This record gives sequence, structure tokens and C-alpha cells, in this order.
Amino acid sequence: MLLEMSVPSPGESISEVEIAEWLVQDGDFVEKDQTIAEIDSDKATLELPAEESGTIKILVDEGETVSIGDPVCIIDTSIKGDGNLKGNTKQLENQLQETEKKSPKTKKNSEYLKEKKATPLASAIIGEHEISAKELRGTGEAGKITKSDVLGVINEGSSNSKRGVFRKKMSSLRRKVASRLVAVKNETAMLTTFNEVDMTEIFAIRQRYKELFKQKHEVGLGFMSFFTKAVTIALQEFKDVNTMIDGDEVVFHDYADIGIAVSAPKGLMVPVLRNAEAMNFHEIESEIKRLAIKARDGKITINEMLGGTFTITNGGVFGSMLSTPIINPPQSAILGMHNIVDRAIVVNGEIKIRPVMYIALSYDHRVIDGRESVGFLVRVKECLEDPKNQIMAGDVKRYLEI
Repeated sequence: MLLEMSVPSPGESISEVEIAEWLVQDGDFVEKDQTIAEIDSDKATLELPAEESGTIKILVDEGETVSIGDPVCIIDTSIKGDGNLKGNTKQLENQLQETEKKSPKTKKNSEYLKEKKATPLASAIIGEHEISAKELRGTGEAGKITKSDVLGVINEGSSNSKRGVFRKKMSSLRRKVASRLVAVKNETAMLTTFNEVDMTEIFAIRQRYKELFKQKHEVGLGFMSFFTKAVTIALQEFKDVNTMIDGDEVVFHDYADIGIAVSAPKGLMVPVLRNAEAMNFHEIESEIKRLAIKARDGKITINEMLGGTFTITNGGVFGSMLSTPIINPPQSAILGMHNIVDRAIVVNGEIKIRPVMYIALSYDHRVIDGRESVGFLVRVKECLEDPKNQIMAGDVKRYLEI
């Protein structure tokens, strides 16, 4: 029986997707529910599982855009497997076993590839070009080595002997991000205001309570929970910052759904903390960890990234000292965090060395005036510099629930 597999709908408002990468080769035997391809929408990268076991016939090339419901492959379910891969992948395994006996280097490569779980196509190219395992860095799910990773190494090696260029089609997700960023710059009156935060008190709280917090809640006490709580407090006092424009109307929110920007292999993802104003510290840390892992593994769902009212992005993890973050539409503002550096500042008339972070608020001046934007950022600064009283009502242990 020939089973025709079509592109499933990844979510509302999505009419087409792009075949990012086939994880199997034409003629391979696949097991039911085995991930056979990764597909890109304009919001996320999703996995395509095999609907039945059998040999696969690929109908659509990598990089092609297909509409929802279009056929992408055919699975011949009359072919029964013995639990091992067939076709090209099985041949590759046999070849690797033969060459392992002759070449210690190839054996090391084979062991490395088994550990890193290279895709069958990537493994075939590696064997053909005799690439050293040490040169490879997987950018796929859970560090999996993909065809693009291998081609990148091959291209880099060829550039040592001659000049050249390498072209790669932008993914659907990257094209959508690019379009949105340009639209924000063109369609909003975006301004950025800056301030600095003395992180001394947060450092002291984390130093004193982080072990107890981790033992009790099985999650680390990071900086993001402090920033999230500070933001939700400031949003309640400066309501214009928690708005979005819809036609000729301004939509106000009495809740705070906070988007947390996460760098993932396929691009920037912004999963959302729902009703963050009602969450406690360990709930925030646990939810951020859960969503960040899903985003980096390519398992984040569309619904987990929709509906945010305000976004926090942390360029500090990459070493950024200062930046002007771009608003995440249709929101009206975004807070940028940066690296923490010991700086000389004046405290009560004396020069002190303190851990300082520069923070930035980019906002849409069409709906947020200077008084609200600056006031909001100052309120965030106040909460972060005196978290015990401004966030935790004077009782740190009770608020951390330890």
C-alpha cells in the first residue's frame, strides 16, 4: 500500500511551509513516528513524523515551499522492516563498518557520528569527503549534525585554496523575521531610552539564597525572574507601556504576558510567560527553563509564542554592553538587558566599584510618551536596585518560598 503524506497545518493563519531538511534519504526504510524532516513556517521550525513504517519516496526537494495539505512524500507500507534502516542508510552503515577495520581515523569518526546523531544524508557526505570529526559542529536538534553543517566545513576548506562564495536560501522563519524587523522600523515611531542598574542587592540575594532555592524548587535562581517581576510591577503603574495599536484604537491589557527572547538554532524565538504578574519566582524560572529548552530543541509550539504584551531580551548573555532592541510587533515596547560589568559609580558621595548593567527600553512613540517611557524604566531600576522592599515586600524568604 502506498501512503501519501501531506503537510499538516502547524497553526492558524499559516498557509505554507518550507522543507528545511530531510533527515532521511530517498529509498530509506522509516519507522512509524520517526522524524523524517524538519519544516519551517514563518513562526517556528517543526518536525514531520512518519505516519506509517515503510520505504520512503521523497517528492519535494529541500528548500522548496509547499502549501498546507500538499503531498511531500510517499511511504510504501508493504515493505516490512526488521527494526533496522534499509536502502541507502543501511548501505552507508555497511561501508562505515568495512572502512573502520582499515582506518582508525574512520572508526573515530564513526563513533563520533553515532554519539552526535548525524542525519543519514550528512553521514553520507562525511564519508564521501573523509571529513575529520573534530571539524564538525552540529546545529540541529540536540546538537545533531545536518547537511548544512557538513557543507559549511567543505566550503570553508575549499576557501583556503581559492576565493569563493556560498549561497544558501533564507529559511521561511528568517525571511519572516527580516520582514517584521523592516516593518517595525518603517511603520512605528520607535525611540529608545536608557538607564543603568546597580545589581549589588540582587547579587547579594542570589549569593545567600540560591542554594536553598535550588534545593527547594529544583531550578536555579537567575536574573530573569527579578527582571520579569520588576517589569510586571512597572507595567501596572505605567499602563501605556502595556498596550498595542489596533487600527485607530489603542488596546490596553490588565495582565502581563511577557515574551522572553531566546536564541535558537533556527533563529530568534520569543516564547511567552502567561500572566507573569501572578507568577512567583520559582514558577517564572521553571517556565522560562521549560520554554527555552523547547525552543532550542525545535519543539516549541505556535501557541506558546503567540499573544505576548511585552518582551524582554537579554543581549548580555552574548557580551553586549548596550543596544537598541527592536519592538516585537504588535507590542509597543521591549526591554533590553545587557552584560554586568564592575564599574566605578558614585554612592552617597563616594566612588564605589559596583556590578552595573545598562538597560534599554525601545518604545513606540505613537502610543507611549516620554514621561511614561522614562518613568517605566526608572521604576524598573528602582525595583532591581532594592528588590527586597520593592518586589518582595521586605520578606525575601517568604517571596522565594524557602
